[in-house]
Amino acid sequence: MAANPVASTEVPTVKLLIGGKFVESRSQQWREIVNPATQQVLARVPFATPEEIDAAVASASEAFKTWRKSAIGVRARIFLKYQQLIRDNMKELAAILTAEQGKTLPDAEGDVFRGLEVVEHAANIGTLQLGEVANNVASGVDTYTVLQPLGVCAGITPFNFPAMIPLWMFPMAIACGNTFVLKPSEQDPMVTMRLVELALEAGIPPGVLNVVHGGEAAVNAICDHPDIKAISFVGSTRVGTHVYQRASLNGKRVQCMMGAKNHAIVLPDANKEQTLNALAGASFGAAGQRCMAVSVAVLVGDAQKWIPELVAKARTLKVSAGVDEGTDVGPLVSCAAHERVVGLIDRGVAEGARLELDGRQPTVPGYEDGNFVGPTIFSGVKPEMEIYHQEIFGPVLCVMGAATLDEAIAIINANPNGNGTALFTQSGAAARKFQEDIDVGQVGINVPIPVPVPLFSFTGSRASKLGDLGPYGKQVVLFYTQTKTITERWFEDGVSAGGVNTTISLK
Repeated sequence: MAANPVASTEVPTVKLLIGGKFVESRSQQWREIVNPATQQVLARVPFATPEEIDAAVASASEAFKTWRKSAIGVRARIFLKYQQLIRDNMKELAAILTAEQGKTLPDAEGDVFRGLEVVEHAANIGTLQLGEVANNVASGVDTYTVLQPLGVCAGITPFNFPAMIPLWMFPMAIACGNTFVLKPSEQDPMVTMRLVELALEAGIPPGVLNVVHGGEAAVNAICDHPDIKAISFVGSTRVGTHVYQRASLNGKRVQCMMGAKNHAIVLPDANKEQTLNALAGASFGAAGQRCMAVSVAVLVGDAQKWIPELVAKARTLKVSAGVDEGTDVGPLVSCAAHERVVGLIDRGVAEGARLELDGRQPTVPGYEDGNFVGPTIFSGVKPEMEIYHQEIFGPVLCVMGAATLDEAIAIINANPNGNGTALFTQSGAAARKFQEDIDVGQVGINVPIPVPVPLFSFTGSRASKLGDLGPYGKQVVLFYTQTKTITERWFEDGVSAGGVNTTISLK
């Protein structure tokens, strides 16, 4: 939906956060936040002005002077309190998320919970941000490293996980001693703003966390601002590539987690019922709007006979608004997303794929204006088809066949994306071969969506990722800090240091 020229007084306005205060934007550009199940306008969000973005960065720069020297225990206790506040407000957060994004209430709680796990990890910053020391690297010489904060960092987050992904970013950055400017998705920023309110309540000082809203202009301003040292991005490949190139040219650290085409291989020895349940849940849950959704199933050998049972399983899923009890598949986030997904289904039919289950125009009583697409399954999909090489980002599963595990692995390794993949089998030998030979960053064995817990880092690869270090986990501590190496020598009083040393060696 295009930005509107002026804000309306009929619905609430989403605020900016600058210097610890929620402020009304002076922007002349606003966008409606719409409930995707009903088209009800929930609020309006501003496209922040350049001056407002500069003010947010300036606030973060000023706050960094003191926050960078804050004690580890002070930072840890803030996030201990924050995780409790999130737990206490879980139902409210899920309700806001469902209203503006569309996913079911249980899935919305899962969205919040996976972010909460990162907040819990941030509270452990005392052990995560340790340096190293070597004693007596030369006579009387010690060398040690410290992991120091970078300065002002920024995050750009997508619409599909408006709780989890912001919580991937600012808690770890702030826990490491940085300050932060967050630009949430302009499509559904309300749950993000509620999480920000709770972060301030937990004790994050003024200026340490700031929030601006907007679209392309705001993204470019973040990429170009000389006082921003690092940017974390999650979103589409097109935008992520732009952010990485533009920000890198401006000398910033950048991590971009981008598009995907996640495959699951099914071997005939897999537990059929468990596998069919896993495929249906991972393909159609969240209306397919997950960057780790299974969007291609490669059925090997006799497993290709399971298609009718997979279709039957998908038919049992309830399509309705996320607030309705028992809903499995909610609406797509916007009318534009609905139009794009339906267009790609049309394209798949035109290209000759077999439409085993058609989810276009589902009947959803009481929500006739919602952006609904039901579970959709294509078989006979070929690599040259548009539905194969496009990330559909809807409840659409492409089914391919392969004669052997080697052939299935070759299909996946030929795809440019490398976000996630899975294998369903009861063979340990097949599982080991798969995890060794597959060229994808995140691998599941009988786990359809192998997103790691925050003890580890998100490790997408190839065209799904730009930048060396992933979000959360140990890797993100390295991303949000600068390693400083100190070499020092102390002499005892009255001891001569010897003559002039013109070599580069330490003796």
